[in-house]
Amino acid sequence: MALHHQTPIFKVTYDLSLLASTLTRNFPRDAKPHGAELRTLCAGMVTRIYRANCAADKVPHLSELLEQVQTTELQLRLACDLRFISPGQYARAIELTQTIGRQAMGWKKKSCTPRA
Repeated sequence: MALHHQTPIFKVTYDLSLLASTLTRNFPRDAKPHGAELRTLCAGMVTRIYRANCAADKVPHLSELLEQVQTTELQLRLACDLRFISPGQYARAIELTQTIGRQAMGWKKKSCTPRA
């Protein structure tokens, strides 16, 4: 078992957390709660990766991670539609969420496969 902070999925998720923190810094005052929720979602994804990496049964944690990825994508789309972030910033963030989703789905499939 690799250390959670050495896995590729952790690195991408951490990059998303950094990006979310940077993007939400400039949200208008009335949108600050939306920004806080986005940062919380990203931090929660990092936590899910840690828990999945340590758990014997990884599937529940990875399912929660995939749910958080979908929720994060929705929050990012809302931020873009409300013009809190630019389309370019949105595209970069979605690229990261899609990478996380692909890696999490692969990890989940591998965890469900019976070992010989």
